[in-house]
Amino acid sequence: MRALLLQKGDQWQDMKVGEVPTPSPKKGEVLVKVHATGLNPVDYKVANGNNPDWNYPHIVGVDGAGLIEEVGEGVTEWKKGDRVVYHASLANDGNFAEYAVTTAHTISRIPDGISFEDAVALPCAGYTAYQALFRKMHIQEGKTILVHAGAGGVGGFAIQLAKQAGLTVFTTASEENHAYVKELGADYAIDYRKENFVEKVMELTNGVGVNYVLDTVSRDNATTSLDVLTFNGHLAFIAGAPDYTKIKPFTISPSYHEVALGAGHSSNNMDEQRDFAKMGNEMLQLLADGKISSLLEEVISLDEIPQGLQKLADRHVRGKIVAKIAGE
Repeated sequence: MRALLLQKGDQWQDMKVGEVPTPSPKKGEVLVKVHATGLNPVDYKVANGNNPDWNYPHIVGVDGAGLIEEVGEGVTEWKKGDRVVYHASLANDGNFAEYAVTTAHTISRIPDGISFEDAVALPCAGYTAYQALFRKMHIQEGKTILVHAGAGGVGGFAIQLAKQAGLTVFTTASEENHAYVKELGADYAIDYRKENFVEKVMELTNGVGVNYVLDTVSRDNATTSLDVLTFNGHLAFIAGAPDYTKIKPFTISPSYHEVALGAGHSSNNMDEQRDFAKMGNEMLQLLADGKISSLLEEVISLDEIPQGLQKLADRHVRGKIVAKIAGE
């Protein structure tokens, strides 16, 4: 099969398409003919890590969508030809290839009318947002949330999901993206380049602060975000934990939530692994019903993935980039 090959850790910019053997599914797995794959920051970040468990050349790419080609031993709920989308384990070869193997209990069925490209835009960014909001912070209707980097993948899905759940949504985004994030459902957009988001949020909430914060930026940004939390507020973070010592005990009584979506694959908790499929099914239904957008902004080829990942690394991407591998 054709695949985009990482010849050595930290050389993702130099990945080239080559030929490697097509994998075979083991017990509890399926082989998927990949029609589309999503690009995510985690793809180049893990490539920089020189993972000692990888065999090189390695194939990265956590998000895949396509047709099941073969089912492994013990798989009864899926058959050849089923249209599926999934978030795969970082420990194994990924989806920047014509074929990929993943676990059968973590995949979701793509409804009729949804393209592989739209479906594959969901998993990594969408499930991360879903897990942060509904599995970690347990957001409630009528509350308030600050979503950082609302024009990005995780932020864009979080805005949509929070608005669907009946929250008032604040977000940070550059001024040129304010119209975009408001179309997604943000009530207030704050230009992080020109405005102090703490001062602006506190002004807009009459000094009360927000019930929830989703930080996708950095440890320092998460720490600063503690200043906008109201009493019993929640902070979920994906890019580094805040400095907890900033908040004195028995003051605002905050709750902190680390979100590490991919770590679920390496856990021995099958219920949590099956939750990948549940989150996917829920988001696919919202997409099918027209209640959320896939955030799809650009479709590229397998060969163009390194350039697409570079755009993500340079933070020059709005929404999602997807690579088309095979025709529908």
